[in-house]
Amino acid sequence: MFPEWKNWRHVVKLDPDKPADQYLIEQVVESGTDAIIVGGTQNITREKVLKLYKLLKPYPLPKILEVSTIDSVTFGFDGYLIPVVLNSGQPKWLIGAHKEAVKMAGELMDWKEVLPEGYIILNPDCAAAKLTKAMYPLSREDVLAYAHCGENLFSLPLIYIEYSGKFGDPELVSYIKNSLTNAKVFYGGGIDDAQKAEIMSKAADTIVVGNMIYTESIRNLRDTVKVAK
Repeated sequence: MFPEWKNWRHVVKLDPDKPADQYLIEQVVESGTDAIIVGGTQNITREKVLKLYKLLKPYPLPKILEVSTIDSVTFGFDGYLIPVVLNSGQPKWLIGAHKEAVKMAGELMDWKEVLPEGYIILNPDCAAAKLTKAMYPLSREDVLAYAHCGENLFSLPLIYIEYSGKFGDPELVSYIKNSLTNAKVFYGGGIDDAQKAEIMSKAADTIVVGNMIYTESIRNLRDTVKVAK
């Protein structure tokens, strides 16, 4: 069963392609964050995911794998996020890759452990945008339309506004959140201190911090948790 996630306010995303040791994991776990997502875009392999999972396994915090490639799927996580890139220019990232994953998993697929998420990628320079051929630029109305499609056409429970390495527009994020009825809004991108975390935690339901974990900004991690909660 996918963990109860709707009340999460702060999540840390760890990239399997970036270095991590026990000390880094302890800093993340002891920060007070609600959950850990393991996911990335480049050079993600099952071996790297498994190595990170083994570091995380002893801790009771929810451990979620965001599935970016079929080959990276590793069993043992508490849940699996399946990205659907709503503004992708390629059908592969809307349904194609997902069909192949389901076909490969067959009867091993436990749908109770799976949560689909509707991505809207708003940083054209990030790796995810380039990989998925994300449509850009988008007007405010375009972004809202994608979010409504995710919530109302596809019944996605989660809309993920992704700026990936760049701090986004809190007014836009807030506008999207307030315009949706049931779907929760996750925000990720450019949060590396308490001020940015506080701004985005007011705009989104949940903030996701990632890159700061691998820089000196990790010293601000606890503060980002405090203001988010």
